[in-house]
Amino acid sequence: MDRRVVITGTGVVSPLGTGTDVLFERWLRGEVGIAGHRAACDDFEPSAVLSRKEVRWTSRYVQLALVAAHEAIARAGWLDGLPVDPERIACIVGTCYGGVEPVQRQTEVLAARGPGRVDALAGPMMLPDSAAGAVAIRFGLKGLSHCVASACAAGTDSIGSAVRLIRSGELDAALAGGAEAALTELTDAASMRIGAVSPSGISRPFDARRDGFVPGEGAGIMVLEEAEAAAARGAEVLGEVLGYGATTDAYDITAPAPDGAQAARAIALALSDAGAEPGQIAYVNAHGTSTKLNDKVETQAIKAALGEEVARRTPISSTKSVIGHTMGAAGAIETISALEALRRGSVPPTVGLEEADPELDLDYVPGEARALNGGPGRRLALSNSFGFGGHNSVLCVGVDAR
Repeated sequence: MDRRVVITGTGVVSPLGTGTDVLFERWLRGEVGIAGHRAACDDFEPSAVLSRKEVRWTSRYVQLALVAAHEAIARAGWLDGLPVDPERIACIVGTCYGGVEPVQRQTEVLAARGPGRVDALAGPMMLPDSAAGAVAIRFGLKGLSHCVASACAAGTDSIGSAVRLIRSGELDAALAGGAEAALTELTDAASMRIGAVSPSGISRPFDARRDGFVPGEGAGIMVLEEAEAAAARGAEVLGEVLGYGATTDAYDITAPAPDGAQAARAIALALSDAGAEPGQIAYVNAHGTSTKLNDKVETQAIKAALGEEVARRTPISSTKSVIGHTMGAAGAIETISALEALRRGSVPPTVGLEEADPELDLDYVPGEARALNGGPGRRLALSNSFGFGGHNSVLCVGVDAR
């Protein structure tokens, strides 16, 4: 059994605001959600969706996931009731750091005031799987529920895992994506110590002056459904997840393998899984971290997987240029962004790319957004995610354009 998997809902919370449309439209205009060396969701207000009780027992990481899931559920038309047996719906929410923010806060309480003053809810708040659990509880999802923790590839791997479960017939639908709220002194210091964070506080992927990523926070969630069941209930289909590929560098815990071979293989696997040829790809949403190594290796990998000629004519841009690196949420937010690019026929720019690097010679869409090439018919896009630990994960999504 190999069933088709369609996307019927998306939800996003990002440093550009709450909502899928908010993220994409502000990115198209070249607006940036980075300030003071970080990309925080400063306007995020969980009480707009969550009750006081939910806010009390959840960490910020979980709140971001819940609000993104609410938008996705609403867009899919699920708020008035689940369309399939809840035991046949998965909930998979990935993360890099999970509840690190309450870890730091409660450690400070422990040191200053003793164990008796530690929050009684500290335990569940710290758990990486608390977002998946909270989303499942809120919406009554009773199928498989877990957390994927593959660093910066976690959001992508969560969606890929859900797709495989639906294709196989084990489940019929899923909420899947990623969330992160790790703008803490501890994570900032750790990232600085390994030389990954931008000392300038500017995210400019593929630019010759790039000097590291800017830490960000956010969440991205998709509603995925088996295609025939979605059609039977008259659901609006936003797009389809056509392919998923994942590999491991087995090289270094933080640095990507310099030859990019396994990153290229992940792209090739996603294309093969989608039954697609390189020339069918209309857009690539790059991992594009703004680090010296990643952007160089990713460029090599795209060339190797697509071929030099196709790679040179394919527009590539990085969401991280406007919202920083949202870590475990990045892959989900970026896949949703790739989907929106196909749906709207517009390619957002890599903001901040002004000074070309001679080694990086592809079309990274500098300056302004542009129209997507191609007329009516099936449009395909890739979304790349490469994580600490050597994780390489790629999704191929498609939209039938009119």
